[in-house]
Amino acid sequence: MCSASVSPHHILLAFQQGVDGVFVGGCHIGDCHYLYGNYATSKRIRFLKGLLAFSGIEPERIKLKWVSSAEAPEFVEAINEFVNTLKQLGPSPLRSMKKVA
Repeated sequence: MCSASVSPHHILLAFQQGVDGVFVGGCHIGDCHYLYGNYATSKRIRFLKGLLAFSGIEPERIKLKWVSSAEAPEFVEAINEFVNTLKQLGPSPLRSMKKVA
């Protein structure tokens, strides 16, 4: 229900399994139904981007977007932009490592 319930463990597991990118959407800052969930999400995603960069993986492979359920066009635009970014980056470098292992 809350973007803060998206575990960093699950995001890292997804990358480990070879996904090209992870999109996390949440309530706008200040509009969180759980008060501070989106602040926690923001900190986690910032940390994960740094961890990916440290590991040699493009941090652009994680996208965080604040979008409400009433903003369908904005959501579609964000997803399309993210997909285009992933197409430019190409397949995850971890995907080829997964096949070798």
